[in-house]
Amino acid sequence: MLYMETQMEGIIESILISGNAGGEVVSQSSVKLEIGRGIVGDRYYLSKGTYSKKLEKTHDFEITLIEREEIDVFNQATGLNYDAAAFRRNLVTRGIRLNDLVGKEFSIGDVKFRGIRLCEPCAYLSDLLGPEFLSLMVHKAGLRAQILVNGSIEVSDSICG
Repeated sequence: MLYMETQMEGIIESILISGNAGGEVVSQSSVKLEIGRGIVGDRYYLSKGTYSKKLEKTHDFEITLIEREEIDVFNQATGLNYDAAAFRRNLVTRGIRLNDLVGKEFSIGDVKFRGIRLCEPCAYLSDLLGPEFLSLMVHKAGLRAQILVNGSIEVSDSICG
């Protein structure tokens, strides 16, 4: 029997960055990415993120992703109406299960990434979004990824895993 691997594909719905820890998250149409640094202009690229010191010796800070579908489920379950920026992840995706990318290489446009680990909910976001955030978003709050190739990405780029 021939085994065929399933191709995973989705799109980038939005790109979000903030220049400072706790600062306003701003939508971008495109961004530049640097290996070992992250998204040019983002708080973690500038070493100004809430967890910059804790993550400085890892690649966990380079870029974070979250599924639009999980944001929608959270809002429906809580009766809230948070926009994607409230979740403070860099890339909002649609149509791809990010949990399946842990430990795997994937691409967005021409840029290559490696899924490092799930971006689990934290006390900081729970303080911002409410106590139900921790329990409702466990294993659903996104993916931390390492940038493997410098480049640029933009809204509506395809994600291929």
